[in-house]
Amino acid sequence: MSKIEDFLTAQEELEIVEAIRTAEKNTSGEIRVHLEKSSKKDVFDRAMEVFHYLKMDNTKEQNGVLIYVAVEDQTFVIYGDKGINDIVGKDFWNSTKDVIQTHFKAGNFKQGLVDGILKAGVVLEKHFPWHHSDINELPNDISKG
Repeated sequence: MSKIEDFLTAQEELEIVEAIRTAEKNTSGEIRVHLEKSSKKDVFDRAMEVFHYLKMDNTKEQNGVLIYVAVEDQTFVIYGDKGINDIVGKDFWNSTKDVIQTHFKAGNFKQGLVDGILKAGVVLEKHFPWHHSDINELPNDISKG
């Protein structure tokens, strides 16, 4: 088994997908988690590539949030699209990063992702509330590369 397969159990992945569903329930925002073994380039640049590859930049309100994790590199990036970045300050992303990082340092990868997802969902709901005409524009599953 590679490190990416060992990073989360099947049950933990289900819990993360459920956290995404919960976080998106009251917002038009979209949240994705992407896991990769390693990033061959700058992790932020790679997160931007994955964001575009997953078509997260095609949401109607530009309110997608990607949590990109390079497992072997032991690093991650939270990347928000223009719509959300124009509204929330850098402090929000830093505080969300701190929540995830605290859990990751303790080896609680699932809980770090769940807490980060739910924190992002609260802010998305505040600025991009769900409307009856909203559709789920992106899958809620965990992508892997």
